[in-house]
Amino acid sequence: MRPIRLPEPPSGSIGMPEIFEGGVNVIRRAVVIGNGFAGSENQSIGLVRALGLSEKQTIYRVTRPRGGINEWLRWLPVSFHKMLDSVIRQIFGNSRFVMTLQGKKLVPFSTQNGGNVGLAAVLEADAKRIAAMARETFEKEGPLLVVASGRDTVSLASSIKRLAPEKVFLIQIQHPRSCLDRFDLVVTPRHDYYALTPSGQQEIPRFLQRWITPREPPGRNVVLTVGALHQVDSVSLRIAATAWHDELAPLPKPLLVVNIGGPTRHCRYGPDVAEQLVSSLYNVLASCGSVRVSFSRRTPQKVSDIILRELGDHPKIYIWDGEGPNPHMGHLAWADAFVITADSISMLSEACSTGKPVYVVGSEHSKWKFSAFHKALRERGLVRPFTGLEDISNSWSYPPLNDAAEVAGRVREVLAERGWTLQR
Repeated sequence: MRPIRLPEPPSGSIGMPEIFEGGVNVIRRAVVIGNGFAGSENQSIGLVRALGLSEKQTIYRVTRPRGGINEWLRWLPVSFHKMLDSVIRQIFGNSRFVMTLQGKKLVPFSTQNGGNVGLAAVLEADAKRIAAMARETFEKEGPLLVVASGRDTVSLASSIKRLAPEKVFLIQIQHPRSCLDRFDLVVTPRHDYYALTPSGQQEIPRFLQRWITPREPPGRNVVLTVGALHQVDSVSLRIAATAWHDELAPLPKPLLVVNIGGPTRHCRYGPDVAEQLVSSLYNVLASCGSVRVSFSRRTPQKVSDIILRELGDHPKIYIWDGEGPNPHMGHLAWADAFVITADSISMLSEACSTGKPVYVVGSEHSKWKFSAFHKALRERGLVRPFTGLEDISNSWSYPPLNDAAEVAGRVREVLAERGWTLQR
């Protein structure tokens, strides 16, 4: 088999001191606007990494109230949601009623430093302050790259651009649904345009077609990807391979890694997929040296219970219990093949960046644009359905999927058209 060439991240600056490199036309730093969800923030951080600015990034977050009734109010604009939450607290204080509304498992109110979402060092995003910083530091630091991801960040990120239009280059990841001219670039999966395809049009009732977005083909400032952006590249895999060497290198080969997510709006499933997965895994165990299984935070209890009951005592199988360091990067580095549930675009995108065999379970449950995503992966030869008839020792490969590097290349082209460049 020919060796797989994994993408290399950009090398750091060598030689000339920063102060002499390009003046005000050089982007030297980045601001990431997150929404508190790892899947979204990982995309922004992954793109900044591909652009070579990961050592000079600052992360901010747009946070909204969480828990209880707030999960039903996520369709509201963030600013209005926060205002409504504030009014409720002013009227009822910290009463039992408010605690019930907020949910028992989450802290009741958001904090200014993002502490309610797990990182006290992450600042609450403020468009006026970030725009002012971009203007005040422009002569010394050059333009500011702003990368945002997720629906909750759209309004704030576009406000930064509006307040400092000549000092900011704004990239929005995930389709903002309207007014794309507010952004220098929009990065979104090709399957977000599924509604405009013949198959998508057939699935939409005629009276709803005018309300489904996007309604226009991608413009020049839209960059289409196959999957989700992430931080996996050759360097991160080498680091993970070293960190997890003692635990994973001695395992009998081939090592099959199984990643189990959870049902989503466009990929609904239940215990039936767990039972299908168990049956297929038993059928391929003879061709496996060892198997490592991981669940996600979205995995339903019924699904994990079936997996634990049926596979937990098998000598070839190890099921991570969620305690201790997360082995995900180690698994990406050391696995010989993957089995992944169809619901997770992020997990599939990461696995497909390794060039190793990726098998998918449950793709028949994918609907709407998820079905288009899986079709694209199959057509590119990146994945195959997991049937239980596979010989895991019989490997196959493909050119690794590397959306982040391709997007980074397009970012450099657009910057060059403006007379800007990235610090090398």
